[in-house]
Amino acid sequence: MQVASVIVDVAAMQTDRSFDYLIPDKWSGMIAPGMRVIVPFGPRSIQGFVTEVKSRSEVEKLKPLIEPMDLLPVLNAELLSLADWLTETTLCFKISAYQAMLPAAMKAKYEKVFRLIDGKTPSTKEIAELFQNRTEILWEEVAKLGLLTVFRQEVKANRIELVYKVKSKGNKKMIRMIGCALPANQSKEYIEQLPANALKQKLVLEYLVKQTSKFVSAKEAMEASGASSATLKSLIEKGLIVETKQEMYRDPYENREFQKTEPLPLTELQEKAIIPILQSIEQEQHETFLLYGVTGSGKTEIYLQSIQKVLKIGKEAIVLVPEISLTPQMVHRFKGRFGDDVAVLHSGLSIGEKYDEWRKIQRKEVKVVVGARSAIFAPFENLGIIIIDEEHETSYKQEENPRYHARETAIKRAQHYNCPVILGSATPALESFARAQKGVYKLLTLSKRMNDQALPDVEIVDMREELRDGNRSMFSRALFEKLEDRLKKGEQTVLFLNRRGHSSFIMCRDCGYVSGCPHCDISLTYHRYSHQMKCHYCGYEEPVPHACPECNSEHIRYFGTGTQKVEEELGKLLPYAKVVRMDVDTTSKKGAHEKLLRQFEEGKADILLGTQMIAKGLDFPNITLVGVLTADTMLHIPDFRSSEKTFQLLTQVSGRAGRHELQGEVVIQTYTPEHYSIQLAGEQDYDQFYQQEMMIRKMGHYPPFYFLALVTVSHYDVITASSITEKITNYLRSHLSKSAIILGPVASPIPRINDRYRYQCLIKYKREPKLNEGLKTILEHYTKQHKDKHLQVAIDVNPFIMM
Repeated sequence: MQVASVIVDVAAMQTDRSFDYLIPDKWSGMIAPGMRVIVPFGPRSIQGFVTEVKSRSEVEKLKPLIEPMDLLPVLNAELLSLADWLTETTLCFKISAYQAMLPAAMKAKYEKVFRLIDGKTPSTKEIAELFQNRTEILWEEVAKLGLLTVFRQEVKANRIELVYKVKSKGNKKMIRMIGCALPANQSKEYIEQLPANALKQKLVLEYLVKQTSKFVSAKEAMEASGASSATLKSLIEKGLIVETKQEMYRDPYENREFQKTEPLPLTELQEKAIIPILQSIEQEQHETFLLYGVTGSGKTEIYLQSIQKVLKIGKEAIVLVPEISLTPQMVHRFKGRFGDDVAVLHSGLSIGEKYDEWRKIQRKEVKVVVGARSAIFAPFENLGIIIIDEEHETSYKQEENPRYHARETAIKRAQHYNCPVILGSATPALESFARAQKGVYKLLTLSKRMNDQALPDVEIVDMREELRDGNRSMFSRALFEKLEDRLKKGEQTVLFLNRRGHSSFIMCRDCGYVSGCPHCDISLTYHRYSHQMKCHYCGYEEPVPHACPECNSEHIRYFGTGTQKVEEELGKLLPYAKVVRMDVDTTSKKGAHEKLLRQFEEGKADILLGTQMIAKGLDFPNITLVGVLTADTMLHIPDFRSSEKTFQLLTQVSGRAGRHELQGEVVIQTYTPEHYSIQLAGEQDYDQFYQQEMMIRKMGHYPPFYFLALVTVSHYDVITASSITEKITNYLRSHLSKSAIILGPVASPIPRINDRYRYQCLIKYKREPKLNEGLKTILEHYTKQHKDKHLQVAIDVNPFIMM
């Protein structure tokens, strides 16, 4: 007897363990760990993941599993053990960990079909006959005929493939195919019998008879014969041609030519930095390198040459870049160097495109994956290097279950494969730099820009002074003069705004009323293009009031600056300047991001105006001026990392200027010019910033001196939320050592979201062996035994968002 242990697809505490199922004889020897199977669970059948196959079970009466969903495992042994580690460290359900590793297309409802691989013939006559007039056969049909085992051999021999077709809209790229319904000689007879006025029909048939393959695309046939859809329709009605649909591999980059690039000669500093990396690749040793290099110092070239080394010895590479810097430029760099060996995974792709890219990886058709956070789970089995660019980015931490950090996950995978991890940044996270100082990571430094180009000159402008001198514009005089100067010289400028939307909020000048969201304790943001007030937390919208709802005054004014408002102001002050605006609103359409950047690159615009998405990874030779309009919006967020984030962002955006021959200048406008993070970003002095920030962190008992865990409780009733948080806090106090610092219970910085009241408790600790166990007990108690369905308890170990 064979038994499969299965984790079922129900994310709940009660089902977060494996269930045993009997493997029926017909599937014997086919089921392996990492496969998805359909199992009976209560009255329904659901999908589950096989974690092991064994010969006996503790359970007396076992239900048999219904059928396998895969012929080969979708999760390899290493990913299965990585899921155990994720479950342990992030306190998530096993099923959530598995789902995080697979593309979204594998989570929907499915239809499975077998397809004959182009140009291959099945090994048996029986199978060849099944495929005679069609390109695909449904899994159910093969199962009914009892041929699954035979088909499995064919899949293994790479003659047939199993494809999951997702039964939801727009997931498969289908194209219309047509072919002759009759054998060639009969078709030729028909052609002769067609009347003279049916010329187009004749041409279509003649074209089809000449083809070597049975089916051709309808579009191709119409173009070749000059026929219309109506012509095809009448031929189908006469039974002379048949029509079918065929899926195409979606390639988001299919229409693009990538210029092949060659490795560049390395500078002395690059040479010094790459040697230890190459050694670790050669010796198959796991090391974590922190590649700390100023903006424009050539980190990417080090990544490319390290990957080249890895590919040479037949291994694979994962490169993570922050979502917003997955710019076409980044993709070009990797595709240019490694061509079709690269798969790209990011949020701009459709579900289908992501699934196709994932399949390429699983089928070993590519060797390099470039992607955002979730690409860390790419199903490679022979990893040679993992690279995380801009490693300080907070987007590497996932904010919903499983709450993993890509950096820790990368190190865990690299340990398994004995390969190096490179963390690259001009402004490393304090935790990473501290680990490098301690020797946990190996520090590699690039202290100069390529071609010895000087870092840009930075001028910090005090906007309070500007106001005192009667300048009410959003541009300081210094920035405005420099803007005019660039326009005259035909050079380009980047203007960076630390937020999105038109005006942050609407306020009454008479009584001070600010319009807030009725469901969340946060003010609404004004969006001009839709003339709506929106809540960025729950999505609530309402039209803009004409008079104050409190005192009926008409003195309602917009406060704060948004990209649209800056664009308007530029239009008034510099009407002849061409502006490209990049923010959430202008880049929401597919491909918009790339189109706007291309316009700017081709010199069709003078000024690139945008939010966070323009701070990273851009490298245009003609940018000589960077203006930061609101440097301090992040400083006032209740988060111990706010100074660090401000410093990183300002350093990154300054680094866009003067990267090539022309010298760059940066103007930072701020209302708090004396703040050390702004001062030191102006000097691009990371080391000084690190010293100062570490002192503050030590005094406040924050990372990297302490670890953190955040427990957030939410409920529709404020008393329930606060009393349960209090119970949790008391339980933790009694369970943890005296050296742990427990803060709370307190209301969260945003006390209500979507009508749910939120309370939290923060734990700061150094070594707490009992902490994980205690947090698990809390989760179990409040999700398993607690009767209140409205109660939600979330635990984030090493949180990045404190709100």
